[in-house]
Amino acid sequence: MFVQSAKFKDAHAKQVGKKGDLPIYGQELMAETRRLCKMNLAVHGLEGDLGKSYGSTFTNDQHHTLRADYILANPPFNISDWGADKLQEDPRWKYGIPPARNANYAWLQHMLTRLSKVGRAGIVLANGSMTTQQSGEGDIRKAMIKDDVVECMVALPGQLFSNTQIPACLWFMSKDKKAGKNGSRDRGGE
Repeated sequence: MFVQSAKFKDAHAKQVGKKGDLPIYGQELMAETRRLCKMNLAVHGLEGDLGKSYGSTFTNDQHHTLRADYILANPPFNISDWGADKLQEDPRWKYGIPPARNANYAWLQHMLTRLSKVGRAGIVLANGSMTTQQSGEGDIRKAMIKDDVVECMVALPGQLFSNTQIPACLWFMSKDKKAGKNGSRDRGGE
């Protein structure tokens, strides 16, 4: 995913002529990690909008008006203390209220709401997110598939990442599959 991100960035820079034309947005819960992210962007000659401060994406969304053509995300797997009790009526839960004990389906639905009309997302999650039936997660997944926003899910082997031993997967989602592999269909003013 990260290799392809670099290739996408380089190809985009060649198309538009300067580095700053590829906007990068993000948000981080912890201040220390936010500082590392800002440093990493600077080291690679990139600029990014990480919001005004650190904080929870769910309870303090600093990019609530953002509609992106591409989202690449590697959110923390299976987090249980994500503020679900404060967000029961949140409009991001189009496909169902995510369970309080696991934010995986909150991440998926959050990313979907941040996509433009032709937006596409690639998200790394725990492998169990593809099959879980607990706490309504299966119903949320079924509704997302029925609404045709899931392009595919790819299972990855265990021990692929150094920071976790559990197997991961990739979710690819799209607001408009007819837009083509690069979202190149007419954007209708977006």
